[in-house]
Amino acid sequence: MTSSLSQTRTWFSVLILLLVLGGLLRLLDATDPPLDFQPSRQLRNSLVARDIYYSLLPTATPQEKTLTKQFASSVGQYEPPIIESIVALSYFISGGEAIVVARIWETFFWLLAAVALFDLMRRASSPYAALIGLAYYLVLPFSVQASRSFQPDPLMTSAFVIGIYFLYRWSEAHAEDSASLQWKFAILAAVGLGLATLVKIVIAFFVGGAAIALVLFTLGKNFWKSKQVWALAVLMILPALLYYVFLHHGRSTEYFFAWTVTLIQLIASSDFYTKWLAFIGSLFGLTVLFLSLAGVLIAPARMKALLVSLWIGYLLYGLTLPFQMYTHSYYHIQLIPIVALGLAVVAHPLVESVARLGAVRSVSFAALIVGVFAYQAWIARSVLIAENFRHEPAVWKNIGAQIPNDGETIALTQDYGFRVMLWGWKPVDLWPLTTGLSEIKKGEQDFSVEFADLTAGKKYFLVTAFGQLEKQPGLKKILETLPLLAEGDGFQLYALPK
Repeated sequence: MTSSLSQTRTWFSVLILLLVLGGLLRLLDATDPPLDFQPSRQLRNSLVARDIYYSLLPTATPQEKTLTKQFASSVGQYEPPIIESIVALSYFISGGEAIVVARIWETFFWLLAAVALFDLMRRASSPYAALIGLAYYLVLPFSVQASRSFQPDPLMTSAFVIGIYFLYRWSEAHAEDSASLQWKFAILAAVGLGLATLVKIVIAFFVGGAAIALVLFTLGKNFWKSKQVWALAVLMILPALLYYVFLHHGRSTEYFFAWTVTLIQLIASSDFYTKWLAFIGSLFGLTVLFLSLAGVLIAPARMKALLVSLWIGYLLYGLTLPFQMYTHSYYHIQLIPIVALGLAVVAHPLVESVARLGAVRSVSFAALIVGVFAYQAWIARSVLIAENFRHEPAVWKNIGAQIPNDGETIALTQDYGFRVMLWGWKPVDLWPLTTGLSEIKKGEQDFSVEFADLTAGKKYFLVTAFGQLEKQPGLKKILETLPLLAEGDGFQLYALPK
C-alpha cells in the first residue's frame, strides 16, 4: 500500500513537472511578433481578432473600425472565428492588443488536453509509459512551435484530444456497465469532438474514424439501437454541419475545389508519398513514427481500435489535401497526440521490463529518458529564442506611412499583405507570387500582358518581397521604367501610369 502510494506520488510529481515545462517552453519569448511559425496564418488571425476587438472598443474611431473590417474581410473566412473571439475579448478585458494573450490561451488549451491525453495513455499502458508519451507531446520542438501559434489548429487538436479521451471513457463505462457514466461521457465526448470539428473541419477525418471505431468496438452491429450513439452523432455533427454546409456553403465548396479537386492528381505520383514521408519525418523523426506505429500492433484491443482508426483517418486526410502534406507543417499538428499515444503503448513493455532489473539499472534508464527529452526541450527553447522579430512592427509601420491615401496600392509582398495591414494600417491588393503551388497549377504569368489588367485602377505599386521580384524578370523590367516615389528599409514604392 505504501509502495503504491509512493509510486503514485512519484509519477504525479513528474506529471506536474512536465506540464510546467511544457507551459514555460511555449511562453518563452511570448511577446515576440507572430512571425516565428506560419506567419501568414498567425497574422491572418491577428487581423480577425483586431476587427472583433475594435468592434467592442468604444473609443475606436469610425475610420479604424472601417479599416479593421476591411482587413478582416480581405483575409477570407473558412472557419468560425472562435479562437479569435476569445483573444479579442481578452484584448478588451486586458486593455489592448498583445500577441502574448493569444499564446497564453493556446498554451492553456494544449496543457488541458495534455492532462486528458496522459490519463488516456495511462489506461492503455502504465503511468510511467504514459509520461514518456506525454513528454514527447509537450517538448517535441514542432509541438512547441505549432501549439503556441495563433491559429485554429492548436484549439482544434486540443478539443479533439479531450473528445477522444471521453469517447474512450464512454467505451470503458459500457464494459463496466455503468449507465450514468455512459451518458456523462457520451455528452462530454460529443462536445469535445463537435467543438474540434467546428473549429476546423479538416479534423473530421480523425473524429469520424475514432467515433466509428469505438462505437463498433463497444456495441457491435446493434449500435444503431443505442440512444447514446444517436445523441453523440447529433451533437458531434450538427454544429459543423450548420456552419460549413448551410451557412458557408460557398466557402467550403471553394476550398474543396481549390485544394482537393485541383490537386488530386498529385496522389498518383510516387514522388508525392516520398515527399510526404520525408516531410513528416523532419517534423516527428522517422524512427519515432515507426515506433509509434509498432505501438498500434501491440496495443490492447480498445486502444488498438482507436489507433487504427486515427491512422486511417490521417491517411484519408492526406489523400484529400495532398499539397499541404509536404508543404504545410501545421497541417500535421493533430498527428502529435496520435504519435504520443503509440509511443506510450510501445514504451510500456520496455518500462515494465526495466522495472524488474533493479534500482541501479532502472535509475540509469530513467536518466537516459530524461536526457533525451531534456535535449529536445533545449532544441525547442533554442529555436524560439534564435530569432527576434521585435523590429518588424516598426518597419511595417514606416512602410505604411510612406503609402499615400489618395489611391489604391498593389503590392508584391510577404504573407498576402497581412504585415502591411496589421502594422502599417494600409490595405493593398496583391500581385501574384511565383510559388510551387502556382507551378503545379500551371499558373505561369505573362507579366507584360497581365500588368495592365492587374494594376487597373491602382495608383501605386509596392515591392517588399525582393526575392519574388528576382523570380519575375518581366515585372522587374516594367517597374524599372516607373517613377520611384520612395524607398527605404525593405521596400520600394512606385507610381503607376495614369
